[in-house]
Amino acid sequence: MGLFDFVKEAGEKLLGREKRQEQAKQRENEAKAATAQVELRERRLGGDILRFVEGLGLGVSDLSVRVDGDTATVKGRVPDQATRERVVLAVGNTQGIARVDEQLEVAKQEPAATFYTVERGDTLSGIAKKHYGNAGKYMVIFEANKPMLKDPDKIYPGQVLRIPPVE
Repeated sequence: MGLFDFVKEAGEKLLGREKRQEQAKQRENEAKAATAQVELRERRLGGDILRFVEGLGLGVSDLSVRVDGDTATVKGRVPDQATRERVVLAVGNTQGIARVDEQLEVAKQEPAATFYTVERGDTLSGIAKKHYGNAGKYMVIFEANKPMLKDPDKIYPGQVLRIPPVE
């Protein structure tokens, strides 16, 4: 028998094992609570978006909106292409939403409008000039984006607008 030397920081950590396990369990519970908070926020945002779109009176039936991170998935039935695009814009122009997964059924197929992202200094007449060659057609863009737009002078950078095809 004799005296043996060991490195005291190496080896099985028995002292404080229960405390470390308790801390790990606490971190796990905190992570679950954070996930639950995110899921609740996403459900609330989805509900708020749903009520907003329904409040626009666009004639969407069986509308549902689900938010997952910064992506909103929208389902339902719409009467035409213009309504489809208005729903997508209403959902996508919501703070916190970066992407819209549009899964709407369209009753009447029509040519699609183009989408334009407003830049600093843009006006509807300037956008009309750029897309139609005529600044006076700004009301076409304004009408195409109702009811989301309430005033032709109130657009903001980052906002996405419908630019319907020229008839």
